[in-house]
Amino acid sequence: MNKIVLPAYNKNIIRALRSLRVEGCSLRKPGIDEVLIKVHAAPCNPSDIAFMMGGYNIIKEVPTVPGFEGSGIVVEAGEGAEDLIDRKVSFFIQEENCGSWSEYVISNRKKLVVLDDKMNMDQAACFAINPFTARGLLDIALLRDNHAVIQNAAGGQVAAFVRQMAGDMGIDVIDIVRKQKTVERLKNEGARYVLLENDPLFEQNLKKLAHKLDARLAFDAVGGPLAGQIFNAMPFDAELVSYGGLSTKHISGIDSMDLIFHNKIISGFNLPEWREQMDDDFFEQVSVDMQHLFISGKYQTKIQGSVGFDNISDGLIQCLRNLSKGKMLIKAKVAE
Repeated sequence: MNKIVLPAYNKNIIRALRSLRVEGCSLRKPGIDEVLIKVHAAPCNPSDIAFMMGGYNIIKEVPTVPGFEGSGIVVEAGEGAEDLIDRKVSFFIQEENCGSWSEYVISNRKKLVVLDDKMNMDQAACFAINPFTARGLLDIALLRDNHAVIQNAAGGQVAAFVRQMAGDMGIDVIDIVRKQKTVERLKNEGARYVLLENDPLFEQNLKKLAHKLDARLAFDAVGGPLAGQIFNAMPFDAELVSYGGLSTKHISGIDSMDLIFHNKIISGFNLPEWREQMDDDFFEQVSVDMQHLFISGKYQTKIQGSVGFDNISDGLIQCLRNLSKGKMLIKAKVAE
């Protein structure tokens, strides 16, 4: 099989992308509870970018294959997973030696989402992470009985799913973005509360709105000083949940008096841990319900295009320059 190989981590993402190469390798047999998946497509996510820069929590020995997510069809199975042969699946692999930017991957069955035959396989390539991350974050809101939440990086895919799901749950969302054109786009899409983080009155407006809506929960995908500004703006008994670090900077600017006297807390959300804590039957029902929403077209991941292995570097650099257009899918071969 062929695979995309990252020869070394590089903090300069353009150089990291330029260094990607295609290599051939042999396939191993799947072991107990494992399956061999012929990959249909794999997206390039922010976590993949951070991984190639050496700034992600998962560090592998290089050279290595990037990619944590994808879709495909099970073509071979080890003992205990034979029932999955010929099934469509979405998968999320992190610790494995081989990433999703490959023609084939091996995965444990517990890391798969078995798909309805009607599920679009391009959408399925982006199904295992973002929609379930949004659902997991909003589960926190439901447990806390929060009726309003705050989120930054609101122009992204996770945030889009948070808005849709929160709307279905009757939860208000305060969106925070970096660019005026994103403000306009979100408002055109129906977002009610959108704030520009570089507005001179940003902190004042955020605090006023957070207290008005009693927004005691925030989802932080950025880190850095913005996370601190959000934390400080929230009312008593609030929680800031960190699930990403797009700024590559540590959370800063926290008012320690809020921690001591206003009963505020900071926590983290890790998707694999959330899934492991779930009862298998409950997760299966969540997955089925979510798939129906995708099959019906109510939920969709925005996809800007596909790139083949033979044009991987140029395609992903183009993707980075047009992130607002959606995900770029990586496929071994792209149809003409």
